Amino acid sequence: MEPIRVAVPRKGRPLEAVLERVARSGFEETADEIISTLRYEKAITKDKRSAEQSVYDRLQSYSGISTPRKPEFTLFRDARSGMPRRIVFDSVTLQFGEHELQLVGREEPLRALRKHEFALGFDSADLVLEEIVSLADEPLRSLQAVNDRISPADTDVRLVTGLGDTVHHTLLARPDVLGSDQPLDREFVRRYSGQLCVSPRYERLVEATLGSTAVEGCEFTYPAEGEEEEAAIAESGLGVYLTVTGSTAREHGLIVGEKLFPSETVLLSNVSETSSATEQFVDDFLATSDLETALAAPQ
Repeated sequence: MEPIRVAVPRKGRPLEAVLERVARSGFEETADEIISTLRYEKAITKDKRSAEQSVYDRLQSYSGISTPRKPEFTLFRDARSGMPRRIVFDSVTLQFGEHELQLVGREEPLRALRKHEFALGFDSADLVLEEIVSLADEPLRSLQAVNDRISPADTDVRLVTGLGDTVHHTLLARPDVLGSDQPLDREFVRRYSGQLCVSPRYERLVEATLGSTAVEGCEFTYPAEGEEEEAAIAESGLGVYLTVTGSTAREHGLIVGEKLFPSETVLLSNVSETSSATEQFVDDFLATSDLETALAAPQ
């Protein structure tokens, strides 16, 4: 029987969110091994740790190809100066219920699903908004509303559920731009004309969550290379950025306003590639991961 292949990110918070859910299904040791390895490699990448072994020697020590079910890693050439190689997740195979589950690393799992390479995958909800939701005057406010904004003529990918590793895209503003006695919310943006600072490539996400009409008077600006987003927003006067507590924004003198949309890892399905086995995996995953039910039955 062929394993159920599921596309996952090669590194970062979304991959950790997936592994933390997988750990709850009885694979704590495997998940911890992958997470700790990638955090160590990230520390090396950020010059916070040093390593005596070369990147190739470390890769060989991590990936026990001859050892069944041991996680495998691979090399990825990143965008840093000189384009050095970085160790990232490649794959792991687990016995999940009656089926073998193979998590396969991809740079952009959403796009792999769109190309029908996988029936299931995990990726950031942000990319779903950036790539496959339709824009409308009405703001997109929740994960539950996402599938209604995906055209069946454009893609077979649908959102199944979020994993709950939530931070929020939030409105931030300088006090003098907001003025007194008015809330910092979508209605303020609708009346506003001027600069709106966003992270690069997030224009569609911001337009989807604010509404197309609301941003008509806005001029998108972006942080300079190496500049903190909160500092750039303070310079522009108004912006949208991810917040947990908002403490960093307040340190830059910004007011923390309305939470626009949850940024979290989501389970995605290509409905034209699903089978009884993948549908059973979704049911089992939801049941063993303390998640509720699917957001909406993919059509």
